[in-house]
Formats: sequence, C-alpha cells, structure tokens
Amino acid sequence: MIMKVPLIAATLLAASGVASAMNPAVELSAIEKKAVACGACHGADGISVVPLWPNLAGQKEVYLVKQLKDFRANVRKDPLMVPMAKPLSNKDIADFAKYFSSLKSASAPASASAPASAPAPAPAPAP
Repeated sequence: MIMKVPLIAATLLAASGVASAMNPAVELSAIEKKAVACGACHGADGISVVPLWPNLAGQKEVYLVKQLKDFRANVRKDPLMVPMAKPLSNKDIADFAKYFSSLKSASAPASASAPASAPAPAPAPAP
C-alpha cells in the first residue's frame, strides 16, 4: 500500500494537465488548475460522488486551512491526503481553502425566492 500512494498522487497530479487540454476554450485560474487534482476524489466542483471522500465545496475556509495544514504536518493521518498536502505552501493552502469555500455546496439551502415546497397532504378522515 505504501508504494501505491506515491503512484496515486503522481497520477492525480498528472491528470491536472488533462482537464485544460479537454476544453482549451476555458481558461482556468492558477488555483483552478491546481484544484483539478482534488477533483479526482472530491469531485470536479468540490462535490464528491463517493461517500468515502468529503465534499470540499462550501466548507468554511478556516476549516479547510486547518485540515490541509494538519495533513501536511501528518497530524491528521490519511494515506492519500498526507502525500497530497506535503508539498503545499501556506499560500497554496490559503488559495485552496478560499477557492473551495467559495463554491456552492451540495446541501446549500434554497434561496428565499425559491418556491416553497407543496404542503403536506391532509390526513385521511377517521372512519
């Protein structure tokens, strides 16, 4: 398993160049280019499709900074995240946290202008 982690990390980092090549008309910011590797597990928009990995979109910025710094320092141990976080600078971590916290979360509350859900049906009359 130990040998697989660097291979997985390298594969994810290599994939980061593939996304921009797939749609060259879309110019990604520097942090979006770096975040492509995160999308392999956490979803393209920070919404994971695998219950094992958490959503990053909409998380609090301070929380994301703490988690990434803890992974980088090996305080929080995870065989996939520790090698991903090790090379990150404090600026990288701050940029990732700002980027993912700015994305809409999967469970974002409906806006006030959204139509209300239909009322519950009335109970059946008693016999």
